[in-house]
Parts: sequence; C-alpha cells; structure tokens
Amino acid sequence: MNNIWHSRVLAVLLCIAAAAAAPLAAQQAPAAPAASPPAPVAWSSLSPEQQRLLSRFGGQWNTLPPERQQALAHGSERWIGMSPAERDQARQRFQHWRSLPPEQRHALRSRWQRFQSLPPAEQATVRQNFHRFQQLPPARRELLRQQWRNATPAQRQQMVQHARERTRNPPPSRPHR
Repeated sequence: MNNIWHSRVLAVLLCIAAAAAAPLAAQQAPAAPAASPPAPVAWSSLSPEQQRLLSRFGGQWNTLPPERQQALAHGSERWIGMSPAERDQARQRFQHWRSLPPEQRHALRSRWQRFQSLPPAEQATVRQNFHRFQQLPPARRELLRQQWRNATPAQRQQMVQHARERTRNPPPSRPHR
C-alpha cells in the first residue's frame, strides 16, 4: 500500500507540472537553444486559414521577431488541427491562465521551463505519469493532492525520491490468479 501511495503521489506531482504546462504551451513556445538564429516566416508562406487567424498581425508581421513569427505560425497550425471541443477547452484554459495572479503564472512558467529542460525520456515519463494520474477516480486524485499539500518539504522530497527509485527499479509484476 505504501509503495502504491508513493507512486501515486509522484503521479500527482507530475500531473501538476504537466497541467501547469498546458496553458503555457498554448500561450508561448519556449525557445530551444539553437546553433543558428531562427529563420523568419514569410506571411505569404502561411495558408489562407492561418492568415485569417493571424490577421491582426498581418500589418506588422515583418517587424515581429522570427521566434514570434514561428510561434504564431506553429500555434495557428495547432489551432486549425483542433476539434471544436478542443478549441473550447483551449479557450477555457487560456481564460483560467489569464485569471491567475502574476506570481502564480511566474511559478507555473518556471515549472514549464524546468519540464522543458528535462531529457526527452524524462519528459515522456512525466507525461505517462500524468496520464496514469488522470485515469484515477476523482476522489483518489483529490486525496493524493491533499496528501501532497499537507506534506512537509522533507516529506515531499522523500516522496519524490522514493518515486524516482521505483521508476528506476520497478517491483516485479505479480502473476494473475
């Protein structure tokens, strides 16, 4: 039971980090370190639907930094590929993001940047744990969140360390009966 609790607490932690990342990903694309400066995106290279979505930037497109042009072009591609339900969810998340106090947005942005600095394999683990956490019943998720909130910093560190050890050395699977 204790091992299950520790692994689920890690899932909560990772869920919180991933959930915090979602609104940030929609708002800004973090710049990855590059050997050469990013190339500008020509307005004419955008599809007509992208141009319609980004029409408010049309007059000033050439004055935008190439990073911003790329982020807007990528974001518009993602938006076009979304279903109406996904767009509604994105709008709700963005409204929630904008309603947060600046210090909370800063903290979430920092967590997102920390996530982005992880190696791809660790990012994949975070995402898997987030999805596993999302599959738990709502009451169980809330219990785990409450346990995390009530833990001292030392207890939290112990939970994280234990979960890392379990990730490196998973327990042997039990045969089904």
